Amino acid sequence: MNTVHDNLSNGEYNTIITSGSFGEGIQMPGSDIDLMFVLKEYDVFEEAKIQKNRNTAQFLMETEDTKPGFIRLRFLHSNDKSIFELCDEMRCYKYFSNVLFKENFMTDVYSCVHGPCLSEKTGLFDVAYCLHSKSWVKPVQPWLKRSNYSWPGFKVKQNIMTHGVLFVAIGVKGSACEQIEWRLSFSVGEKFLIYTFTHTQFICYSLMKILLKEQIDIDIDCKDLLCSYFMKTILFWLSEELPISIWRPENLISCFMRCFRRLIYCVEYSVCPHYFIPENNLFEDKIKGKARETLLHKLKIIYSYGWKFLVFPFEISNTEISFLFEQIQLNQRNTNYVNNSNLQKLLSSNIQCITGYGIASDKLWENGIHMIMSCPTKVPK
Repeated sequence: MNTVHDNLSNGEYNTIITSGSFGEGIQMPGSDIDLMFVLKEYDVFEEAKIQKNRNTAQFLMETEDTKPGFIRLRFLHSNDKSIFELCDEMRCYKYFSNVLFKENFMTDVYSCVHGPCLSEKTGLFDVAYCLHSKSWVKPVQPWLKRSNYSWPGFKVKQNIMTHGVLFVAIGVKGSACEQIEWRLSFSVGEKFLIYTFTHTQFICYSLMKILLKEQIDIDIDCKDLLCSYFMKTILFWLSEELPISIWRPENLISCFMRCFRRLIYCVEYSVCPHYFIPENNLFEDKIKGKARETLLHKLKIIYSYGWKFLVFPFEISNTEISFLFEQIQLNQRNTNYVNNSNLQKLLSSNIQCITGYGIASDKLWENGIHMIMSCPTKVPK
């Protein structure tokens, strides 16, 4: 459904991408819906090449004196001089301000700033307006050549690379240039990676999210120290480090406990390298001091229960488990069939909440669903 939505949301001025847990297909109760509006009126380049024939605002990406994973956007050219109102001046150059950029999109509905996003009052939606570089920028070139156990495959890497890189409006907290810094975002690439997961990898990721929600965040002293993005990063690293043959249903518990051990290791040493840019430690200035000790103690207690702690949360009901196995059996029969009853269930699901963003016709959804589901797939032996 998210693939259908993204395919149908490519407009003249922006492309809308579902991201976060909702976009990945692992939405938990209480999760919000993350949407990324990729604006086509801006271009980002790594080299200062002004193209005056383009009706876009053009910016040069600068990485000097910035933390890995963050950049500055120096103004190059625009036929629309109002862009200057969204820029701050530094060292005789104009730089795109992430603060002014977000303020430009604030409305009575979307009035709350939540990191790089604007949120509406109910907390259901997080909207991130972002910029796009069509090229795979230099800071992440090493990822393409990184050796591994075949995951992700060459074709997957090439596909991710062709989609370029996004830039979201947030800087390094406390940085002298925080207002003019932008963070590199790999939301599109991360979705492609998750879509390559085996069922066991997918369940491990889900269990890590449940561990966070049902065991860690319920402790007031540990709440908000970790987030699902850290869990996803750990899954990516282990997927790259281990042979794909490890991720099989009979190894589910051992695979999950391995993920859990890696989380404990990261907390113990206050290091969680970004998957695409390892030089960026996601735990830097976040997991430290007494908070780190409290969290580490909590994690070790939970881990001491072994797999048995999984019976504590009730996030997955028996009905959902039954449905899950029905779907597995369906997939094993290599069947890609959507009958009218199933289609109506899809059309009435939570994803319809986002149809106000450019998709208003159920017929469009129906055609899109049939197009996606009719694609042939191969069931791994």
